[in-house]
Amino acid sequence: MNDEGYQHQLETLRIEHRDLDDAISVLQEQPLVNQMQIARLKKKKLILKDQIRRLEDQLIPDIIA
Repeated sequence: MNDEGYQHQLETLRIEHRDLDDAISVLQEQPLVNQMQIARLKKKKLILKDQIRRLEDQLIPDIIA
């Protein structure tokens, strides 16, 4: 995959990560909170964060000191 493909995938993952953050916030504001659903969303958010970091690492070349 080229840099442009990585950039597009990275942006898609960032949007999904933000959407999950918004969904978690909305769920936590409700009077009857479903802790299991929030936990699943937080786990998915962490997985997305790891994927974002891996893509960022592929886009930024290692600097040899």
